[in-house]
Amino acid sequence: MNFLRHQKCLASIVAVWVLLGLSGCAQTGYYWQSVSGHVKLMQAARPIDAWLADPQASPALKQRLQLAQAIRQFAVTALHLPDNASYQRYADLQRRHVVWNVVAAPEFSLTLKTWCFPVAGCVGYRGYFEQAAAEREAAALRAQGWEVSVYGVPAYSTLGWMNWLGGDPLLNTFIHFPDGELARMLFHELAHQVVYVADDTVFNESFATAVERLGGAAWLAQATPAARDAFAQHDARRQQFRALTRRTREQLENVYMQNEALAPVNTVQAAMKNKVMADFRQAYAALKTSWGGFAGYDPWVAGANNAALGAQAAYDDLVPAFEALFERQGRDWRRFYDAVIALARLPQAERLQQLLSPQVQTTS
Repeated sequence: MNFLRHQKCLASIVAVWVLLGLSGCAQTGYYWQSVSGHVKLMQAARPIDAWLADPQASPALKQRLQLAQAIRQFAVTALHLPDNASYQRYADLQRRHVVWNVVAAPEFSLTLKTWCFPVAGCVGYRGYFEQAAAEREAAALRAQGWEVSVYGVPAYSTLGWMNWLGGDPLLNTFIHFPDGELARMLFHELAHQVVYVADDTVFNESFATAVERLGGAAWLAQATPAARDAFAQHDARRQQFRALTRRTREQLENVYMQNEALAPVNTVQAAMKNKVMADFRQAYAALKTSWGGFAGYDPWVAGANNAALGAQAAYDDLVPAFEALFERQGRDWRRFYDAVIALARLPQAERLQQLLSPQVQTTS
């Protein structure tokens, strides 16, 4: 059960920089794996119509591709998301994840380590097309004292930069998601083509998650009863789990703030942190029991640490503020996007202040 499903535009934007010779020598190896991985993905993609006409393609795959086409059309007509080359092709990568992300945080902080890239700006993760390379990076960071999390990502967005080359394809890594989850994922990724602000991961991800949630609700309203029922059960668990992890982040932040003036090696702070994490796992065990033993979050809980919790926050923290902004714009999608674009033009501190202040009217 991935919370953190998306790597953004690094592969495609960085490719341009590498080919122009503008990257530093120290980063060239990382950039090259991004470029070559993305090129292989693009080469594997074929138009959906070709897959539908292929006698070797399974009926189950064809059904999912047709559903994805219908979801994409809904995104364009009902949610006014971009209508371009994205998600009109499909690729089978023969693996479970398209990339693996590495995130890191200090022992007593939820603030993620950031990496900076041309055009894309600074982000709190580093993505790899090969799991082994991600694990090597994680090991190096752990040796430096960071808490680290590595997680597989089923989709990433090129933010529309690669539409001239065929756009972002549908992938085997998510095409068989339950109907509601497939819809939400496509809405999330297309939302990144509406707005992307360099150096502000929380703004970008929270906006896309708000579009995913609001758009998903709209799509499910006209979906089949079976799709709605399946999604309702899945989403109820997700919301309960997110509430638990949100409380855990708040408790950890209190521990770290109360002890920030103390020495870096502090056994009292470490004990308080361990107690919060033990309580988190105990509460999760109770949740799991209430779910009838559903174990989908077990791997995430087993590896939960500052890095995992800090990365999750980017997808949660500003979502209520964006949903409130949508309501203030009369639930009009075009007005909502215009308001978000206007916020994106502001300096980061002012952007956050206006987003969190309903009485402030954003103008475009």
